[in-house]
Amino acid sequence: MVNLNKIRGNYIKHVSTDTDVSCLVNSEVIYNTDTKNLKSIFYGAAWTAGGAMGEANKRRYLAGAGTNTAALAFGGNLPSACTESYNGTSWTAGGAMATARSRLAGAGASNTAALAFGGCSTINVACTESYNGSSWTAGGSMATARCFLAGAGISTAALAFGGGSVGSVSCTESYNGTSWTAGGALAQERNTLAGAGTNTAALAFGGTNGPVFTCTESYNGTSWTTGGALATARCRLAGAGASNTAALAFSGCSTLAVVACTESYNGSTWTTTGAMATARYGLAGAGTNTAALGFGGYVGAVGNLACTESFNIGKICKNF
Repeated sequence: MVNLNKIRGNYIKHVSTDTDVSCLVNSEVIYNTDTKNLKSIFYGAAWTAGGAMGEANKRRYLAGAGTNTAALAFGGNLPSACTESYNGTSWTAGGAMATARSRLAGAGASNTAALAFGGCSTINVACTESYNGSSWTAGGSMATARCFLAGAGISTAALAFGGGSVGSVSCTESYNGTSWTAGGALAQERNTLAGAGTNTAALAFGGTNGPVFTCTESYNGTSWTTGGALATARCRLAGAGASNTAALAFSGCSTLAVVACTESYNGSTWTTTGAMATARYGLAGAGTNTAALGFGGYVGAVGNLACTESFNIGKICKNF
């Protein structure tokens, strides 16, 4: 075998474990002396499998909050009151909500500080509950009871927008930790949309009101303005992101099929990035546009899903 240094003028670097790759540069090839594998090191975006949820049969049309290493999943199909907490590796059962519901929305900075609002039990509900890491406490009710809405923000400063009540709605409500107040209306009334950001820098994207939408709207705390369109029109999708200039849209239903595609938003345009391993709809999301979590959902051939996927942008090792 010809020695690589005679061709290229240098040797392939070798490492003993994958933890040694932090010092390596993009597009570099290395040899792992433990596994005897050649690897390519590059920067990219990818979804990887995480721990499965414990309540698969209840995990369609659920809501989420938190980060990709401290996430909360609550509610879901049946309807359900169950709650599960994620630590970056596995899910554990938490306190049950007072009101079982599906098609709800969530907000929150972590799995110990989250908000659940709206959704449907036997009817559309307006009730709000706050989670402290072990139990849920009732909060102020929204003015408009609705399901299939979206949310953004944290448990003491949240935003609820869109959804279905009697038809689709465009109304927005802001929460201060105690009560909801009316905000500016969406330009496009819609349900089964997704949201990201804060209560003063939120993003609404996708959804349907007959046709499936690509439209995006950005909120400044008072009013919504039109943003760049999604590349793939979809509804029943999930979102993640810290602001209206840094968001992620993933999975959902297009006009023709269930999709796995992911798009990242920079404040003006959406860019396609790594697809989820499992195409699904009715899932929930948490985290940011560079470190997100997608969990639960539904796909016709399988049914309700318990699988979790984690999205990260960074240095990736690929075996040859």
